[in-house]
Amino acid sequence: MTTFALATYQQQGAERAALQIRGQFFDLAACFDAVHPGQQSKPLWLQNTTEAIRHWQQTRTELQDLAEQVDSLAEQGKLAALADDIQLLAPFRPTTIFGTASNYHEHAAEMNTILAAKPDSSPYVFMKATTSVTGTHSDVILPPETQQLDWEVELGVVIGKTARRVKAADALDYIAGYTVVNDISARDLNRRSDYPFKHDWFRGKSWDTFCPMGPVFVPKQAIADPHQVKLSLFLNGKQMQDGNTSELIWNVFEQIEYLSGILTLRPGDLIMTGTPAGVGKGIGLFLKPGDVLEASAAGVGSIKNTVRAEVL
Repeated sequence: MTTFALATYQQQGAERAALQIRGQFFDLAACFDAVHPGQQSKPLWLQNTTEAIRHWQQTRTELQDLAEQVDSLAEQGKLAALADDIQLLAPFRPTTIFGTASNYHEHAAEMNTILAAKPDSSPYVFMKATTSVTGTHSDVILPPETQQLDWEVELGVVIGKTARRVKAADALDYIAGYTVVNDISARDLNRRSDYPFKHDWFRGKSWDTFCPMGPVFVPKQAIADPHQVKLSLFLNGKQMQDGNTSELIWNVFEQIEYLSGILTLRPGDLIMTGTPAGVGKGIGLFLKPGDVLEASAAGVGSIKNTVRAEVL
């Protein structure tokens, strides 16, 4: 079975969908035309990766079949790949973004967070604005309101079908695939002293560009086990985070059970599953203009972003 991924790229100001096979990108519409020459009726997802993911139960088989044939055509030299320097955007637009906080013991310790025993607890989930999404090789904008901008590499889990009150044992069936997320956080804005409510996750997490993600969406078949994925983050070439999803306190399936017990998860929803130790807050190091971040998840890919001060 051909392994493939989906991406979105920009061409002459327009967004287009792409298929990634063996490290090369192919325009999705061109792939369809090559496999189905002369066909007038074309699926909507050809131009829109978000559309493909939000109808994943219908499109996944069609995309897999297309990928098999594209792989063969490319090997025969009958289909040209896109240029190496295409401008990738975020692979899709999430329906809703959920984040699970303090989900690695060592990260909780570096943040001085005291956790209850797991049997006496449940996941701590916040939400992040979808307008914070940006792609690889785009700038993370540092607003003047924060002096403590931080990084968090995470495995992003993408929901593939409507989920309500799903048990952990069945959760894999509801996953469409995975992506890489860097949950940018303004640590000093996460806390409030002017209200009796001490935490403000919205203000600390949802600024524009605070959710770099990508570079692609990888269908779940490409990852043998979402609980054996190596995560890493480099700051200006120096490794800061080196973790593995095997260390999650609440695993991916337990997070889906928890969330779907509260609300209905929808196709295209994104769950940021937690970050391992090595964030800046733990050592008092925060991002400044010109810093370069590279976040990666093994089997999914890497995203690279540069910090730029907001121009008022």
